[in-house]
Amino acid sequence: QVQLVESGGGLVQAGGSLRLSCAASGLTITTSTMAWFRQAPGKEREFVAVNRWSTGGTNYADSVKGRFTISRDNAKNTVYLQMNSLKPEDTAVYYCAGSLRYGTEYNYWGQGTQVTVSS
Repeated sequence: QVQLVESGGGLVQAGGSLRLSCAASGLTITTSTMAWFRQAPGKEREFVAVNRWSTGGTNYADSVKGRFTISRDNAKNTVYLQMNSLKPEDTAVYYCAGSLRYGTEYNYWGQGTQVTVSS
């Protein structure tokens, strides 16, 4: 079975940095588009960043552009989200998601990791 496990979340002060990891098993991310989403309390899940396997291209939500960077290490079957200049509004549960090869939706999701940014 496919499993995505996020790690690296925690409590950080505003302006600080955090690096999230998403380790995949049962899924080879080399040919999988991987993404990060987040959900704050009382709010709907929102897109954060995506890394496409076919081109290596990336896309980010406007709210995180210039601050967050998505990357991958195919040898480790792991995707990362480097978060810099964190703001209190970044507080949310962050989820890793993966698509099947040539898929148009995210078929696999992790359980999430909590990121809390204090002011």
